[in-house]
Amino acid sequence: MALLDKFDMYPELYGQILAHGENPFGVCMDEVVSATRAMINGRETILAGTNNYMGLTFDQSSIDAAKDALDRHGTGTTGSRFANGTYAEHRQLETDLAQFLGLSHCIVFSTGYQANLGAISALAGPEDVILMDADCHACIYDGCKLSGATIVRFRHNSAADLDKRLSRLDPAQKGRLVIVEGMYSMFGDVAPLGELAEAAHRHGAYFYVDEAHSFGSFGPNGRGAAEAQGVLDQVDFYSSTFSKSLSSIGGFCASNHDAFEFVRSTSRPYMFTASMSPANVSSVRAALAQIAAQPHLRDALWRNAERLHAGLSAQGFDLCAAPSPVVAVRMPNKEAAIAGWNALLAAGVYVNLAIPPGTPNAASLLRLSMSAAHTDAEIDAICEAFRNVGQLLADAGAARGGAGQVASQAAAAPAT
Repeated sequence: MALLDKFDMYPELYGQILAHGENPFGVCMDEVVSATRAMINGRETILAGTNNYMGLTFDQSSIDAAKDALDRHGTGTTGSRFANGTYAEHRQLETDLAQFLGLSHCIVFSTGYQANLGAISALAGPEDVILMDADCHACIYDGCKLSGATIVRFRHNSAADLDKRLSRLDPAQKGRLVIVEGMYSMFGDVAPLGELAEAAHRHGAYFYVDEAHSFGSFGPNGRGAAEAQGVLDQVDFYSSTFSKSLSSIGGFCASNHDAFEFVRSTSRPYMFTASMSPANVSSVRAALAQIAAQPHLRDALWRNAERLHAGLSAQGFDLCAAPSPVVAVRMPNKEAAIAGWNALLAAGVYVNLAIPPGTPNAASLLRLSMSAAHTDAEIDAICEAFRNVGQLLADAGAARGGAGQVASQAAAAPAT
């Protein structure tokens, strides 16, 4: 009867969270008004935590493509890619993505989570070893576990630590796979992909890069952090999602290795999950065309990211990384982060709350993601709402006998 005992701690945990106000992990969007606004609790709210980097969720060409697919193919495939779930549009999307990236092969999965789960678990097996960045996303961890491979974590963004751990491997372990991300979703920091690829290849390992948060937003053509750093040709396996810049749902993995096609026959998440709906596939194809044809969207995204980063920095907040589409504000503790999140929502701004144990280094964060669709006025309103958070920190610090530097600066800084 002890099966449910593991959940005994959750009533107390959620009680602590709800004592501050709303449940940050169960926010309901009553109505989405635009790419940057939604109705929450009857109030129009600025969305600053949706990963809608290119702002294409209301792109008319994507909406029209989805509607047309609904009319022609219905609501769903009712089968996996391995059975009746492969339509001409699925194959065309794979071709479109491969051509966009300049790679030979591409496999589309039903979600971004399953793209990593399915590709990693098929590429590696019990006789292999995977070396993964310690800050990799949960889906990468789960893909590694499902593979049965030996898992070795290396220090975040450290090519030197990767090199050291590769050099210590048993020479008999010839199947080696190194996995990193282009931009990390919590802090918004970017991997030194060239250095990591060099270390991997020098030790005979394949190099796998998850560009979920950097596809579309990085590089002169939107091909991700690897393109931005000029090392796309050094990536053996490239994965990403459709739920960020491409504003839909689904994911893919691509490669130049011909044997990669056999992942279709060995990946359980590919073989045993219903395929993407025709509407989703068609909307992704339309969004991909927009990313390729409208580089100004990328320019707008980076301009907005830099404006937000500068505005919060001027208030003295502790930002986790240099300007990028993700701007993460480090809070002094979990309680301050929860209180700050509620203060922002009350001020009409939605951001992501990220607290331990789901964050690197047990950090407590208010995480924002910028969109090409955000206006200057919206970004300034976000910065102004953060002034209330700064005051909360200052008041809490004063109550404890002295506010910290960040809190004091945040409360005293002039408006931006």
